[in-house]
Amino acid sequence: MYDQIYDPIRHSLGLSTIFAVLPLLTVFVLLAVFKVRAQWAALIALAVSIIVAIVVYSMPVGQTFSAAGEGAVFGLFPIMWIVVNAIWVYTMTVTTGHFDVLRRSFGTVSSDQRIQAIIIAFCFGALLEALAGFGTPVAITSVMLLALGFSKIKAASVALVANTAPVAYGAIAVPITTLAKITNLPEHDIASTVGRQTPVLALIVPLALVFMVDGKRGIKQTWPVALLAGVVFGLLQFLCSNYISIPLTDIVASLGSALAIVIFLRVWQPSEVLHVDALSEEDVKSHLSAATESAHAVELGGSRGTGRRSGRTAEGSTAGRAASAAGGATSVSGASGLTDAAGPDSRSDIFKAYAPYLIIIVVFSVAQIGFIAKLLAKGATKFTWPGLDIQTPAGKSPSAVTFAFGWLPAGGTLLLISGIITMLVLGLGPITALRDYLKTLDQLKWAIVTVAGVLALAYVMNLSGQTITIGKWMAGAGAAFAFLSPILGWLGVAVTGSDTSSNALFGTLQTSAAQSAHLPPVLMASANSSGGVLGKMISPQNLAIAAAAVGLAGDEGVILRKVLGWTLGFLLFMCVLVYLQSTSVLSWMLP
Repeated sequence: MYDQIYDPIRHSLGLSTIFAVLPLLTVFVLLAVFKVRAQWAALIALAVSIIVAIVVYSMPVGQTFSAAGEGAVFGLFPIMWIVVNAIWVYTMTVTTGHFDVLRRSFGTVSSDQRIQAIIIAFCFGALLEALAGFGTPVAITSVMLLALGFSKIKAASVALVANTAPVAYGAIAVPITTLAKITNLPEHDIASTVGRQTPVLALIVPLALVFMVDGKRGIKQTWPVALLAGVVFGLLQFLCSNYISIPLTDIVASLGSALAIVIFLRVWQPSEVLHVDALSEEDVKSHLSAATESAHAVELGGSRGTGRRSGRTAEGSTAGRAASAAGGATSVSGASGLTDAAGPDSRSDIFKAYAPYLIIIVVFSVAQIGFIAKLLAKGATKFTWPGLDIQTPAGKSPSAVTFAFGWLPAGGTLLLISGIITMLVLGLGPITALRDYLKTLDQLKWAIVTVAGVLALAYVMNLSGQTITIGKWMAGAGAAFAFLSPILGWLGVAVTGSDTSSNALFGTLQTSAAQSAHLPPVLMASANSSGGVLGKMISPQNLAIAAAAVGLAGDEGVILRKVLGWTLGFLLFMCVLVYLQSTSVLSWMLP
């Protein structure tokens, strides 16, 4: 048996923290300073955490590696099982050409650039975040804005700032799922609390986008539609995360907000229309092909961060990949029955473009019906992870030693079912669908390694006691820790580019510090995710994706300067909100 100890160095919490923080410092230094690829940074940091666990914390070698194994498996299932199937559904819509139909549907809502920024960057970006995630929303929406006549800098910066409010529930709520497992807190409690923080942010993001596009005049002329978009998105995000379905939160909020804008524009229009000439459809598709490939390459380990290399993928230049993608698009488009001919899309094609999201809503909703939920629950099992025999100072066994394998009710399995139905609705052949699945696995291969490595690192740090050591040390800030809590999440995402990774690394730290500082653990854990979403716009990965998408590879610093004020302003807002929620002033907001 391994008895956890939180002050192994001379019984000093401060000295012990110096060693406990080494794995986290390794990740940050490798990613931020040496531009090491994410998968290698995760694996090297894992090795450091193993050494610290064995040498400093005296954790048995076998149990240390067993803890790493459990974390890696959790990274594969359910986390990457969800991500792979979600992106597979998205990939099939690209293959059949229905993604282009969906894109055009959003792009024709208004000719006013200020409204286009809201409907595309905010609403459509959130819909992409719900499924594709991994930098795809920024890549796609920045190109769409560029195609509508936005300048390169403005298109990239607007796309980055918009990719905030939906991030915590992205990829069918993977960040929330990860945070709940790491902290052993009820997933519903975390989702409900985050759902009382990010919706407040959603209220102001559309107004910020309008200001970025057209300054004070934009606010004056289009505030009604911007406010409507934020209110509807925030309200639906709150309702869905608290009372309906956590995985469907972003899908429902984005579609609902977009629908509200479409209806509102039938009875209201701005006094002036801000409009410039758009690019041709062929140019748009060329940019989209390059942007999507760049997003996968940069976000999933194909790039070493920002800089002149950022515009290149792991397999060659962006331009070359774009040509390759464009070359393959003709035959695929023909197979789906869609053509590139000019003219409006048919109602049938528009319905099919939205069908995958509607199918997901239906499948996840049906899975929550009483008797069906009980039936699915029979496909779930829990067991003590082999090789782990750990006891806390309180004489209890950490919850992390128990592994839950719910293969049937898992979000990834429901997405797989949704994908099969989508394949039939879109008229995609089984061979082509299988090819898309294999393509998705290939695109995500380094992401799979990265996520498995990060979760293995988190489990070793948590079960050895390293994370709790850091948390107890940080609890010295007392009540002020509530103000600092979102900053940890922000820093984690700014460095790793992932709210999921940040939650895995800092989730237990947040709850440990909260307990020692007599603060609500659920609130502090949730603040990590809510603060984290604000760091995504300045992460090297997202900056590189945005720059490559609009043709500004190497000029990430220019884009960073455009969004830096927004990320810091939003972060300050979130810090104040969380602090007030920890006091009697806004404690009524919490579930």
